[in-house]
Amino acid sequence: MQQVVLALPTKLTVSGDIVPAPLEDITVIEIDNWMAAPSAGAILADMGARVIKIEPLRGDPMRNNGRPAKVDGLSDYDFQFDVDNRGKESVCMDLTNPEAQKLVLKLCEKAEIFLCNLLLERQQKYQLDPATVMKSNPSIVHATLTGYGTSGPDAWRPGYDVTAFFGRSGLYDAMREGDTGTVPMARPAQGDHTAGLALVGAILGGLRVAEKTGTGQAVETSLFETAVWTQASDYCTTAVDEAPVRKRARDQMLLPTANRYPCGDGKWIVFNMPEASGWPKFCHGLGKPEWLEDERFVDPKGRYRHMHVLVPEIDEVLSTKGRDEWGKIFDETGLIWGPVLGLHEVPSDQQAQSINLFPLMHNDEIGEYRSVSIPMRFHNAEVGPKRSAPATGEHTRATLEELGLTNNEIESMLANQVIA
Repeated sequence: MQQVVLALPTKLTVSGDIVPAPLEDITVIEIDNWMAAPSAGAILADMGARVIKIEPLRGDPMRNNGRPAKVDGLSDYDFQFDVDNRGKESVCMDLTNPEAQKLVLKLCEKAEIFLCNLLLERQQKYQLDPATVMKSNPSIVHATLTGYGTSGPDAWRPGYDVTAFFGRSGLYDAMREGDTGTVPMARPAQGDHTAGLALVGAILGGLRVAEKTGTGQAVETSLFETAVWTQASDYCTTAVDEAPVRKRARDQMLLPTANRYPCGDGKWIVFNMPEASGWPKFCHGLGKPEWLEDERFVDPKGRYRHMHVLVPEIDEVLSTKGRDEWGKIFDETGLIWGPVLGLHEVPSDQQAQSINLFPLMHNDEIGEYRSVSIPMRFHNAEVGPKRSAPATGEHTRATLEELGLTNNEIESMLANQVIA
C-alpha cells in the first residue's frame, strides 16, 4: 500500500494587530525564595505583569547558589537566579519589623495578586495570611505554594522538589530500573518549575473569579499534589487497586516498539508506537523484514515472551550506525521516535531554535545571553522575558516613593534597617 503523506502547514498563522500582553495591567507582590514560587512569578512577569519581589535585607538565599557558566566573562553572573526572577523588581525589607509589614500591606492595596511560599506561622507572624491581606484588599488573589499542602498531618511541612515532588509522590520509585534499581536523582528544580506552572493556573482562575465577583480568592498548590497529577495516568488505576507499579527493565517491556535503545555512537533513542501498525514499520526501518516471519516474534504475545531475546538483537542492529544516521532512516520509514539528547545539545537543536526556546536577552553588565522560554505562546501578544533579574534591593527607593514616602522617611528606614 502506498503511504499517504499529509501536507500540513508548518506554522500557525493568526491575523490581527499585536495586542498588549495578557497581564499588562496586573501587579503582583511576591514574597518567596528558592525556585518553585519564584518560577510562577517569572511566568507572570513574562506575561506582562508587574512583579514586585520583596526580599530579606540580604536578598533571596537563592542568589549566587547556581552553577556558574563555564564561559570567560560570564562565570560571575547568576543565571539560575535570573531565569526564575527575570522581569521583576526587587524591594528589600525586614519583615520582622511591623513598619515593613505595614508597607507590604500598603503595596497589596494596589495589587491584584499576592504570591508567597511562606509557612503559615510566618504568614501570620508577618501579617500576610489570606485573612489579613484581604482586609487591606478584598479583591486580591492570595496564592501560596507549599511542600505538602495546608491540611492533614503534614500540613505546612517544609519540602523541596526532591523530597516532596519526587520522593513522597512515588515518582522516584517508579523511575527505577526494576524493583531494586538505584533511586535516580532529579535535575535541579524540575518539580519546582512544574509546581510553578500549576500555581500560575490557579492564580489565573482566581483572577477570573475576582473579576466576575469582585471578591478575592485564596489559591494554593503544593509540590506533592502537583507531582501526583503528573503521574495521573498511573494513579487513576493505582488509586483503585493500590497495587505496586512494575518497574520494567528494557528486556521486560510490553512492546519492543515502546522502548529505549543505544546506537553505535553510544547515544540513545526512544520509540513509542502501537504494535499493530508500528511493528511492521519498525522491522523495515531496522532493515530486518525477516522478523515479521520469525515464529518467535509473529504476534504480540510471542514478542513479549521473547523480549529478553529481541532486545539484544535490536541493540545489535542499532550498534551498526550512529543516532543521527539512524534518525534519518527512521524518519523516512515513518517511525515515531526521539533522540535522547544531552542537556548541552538541546540549545543547538534545530527545533528548539525554530520555536525560540532559548530567547536572547540583554544585560548591561554581561551583554547578550540565552535564557529559557516559558512553555506557552501567544500569537498576537508580546509574551516573553522583558529584562534580567534585578539586583538586590534595586527598586526599594523607587517603590517606596510611589507609596508616597518622603526622602527623609526612606533614609530613616534605611538607617534603622527596616529596608535595604
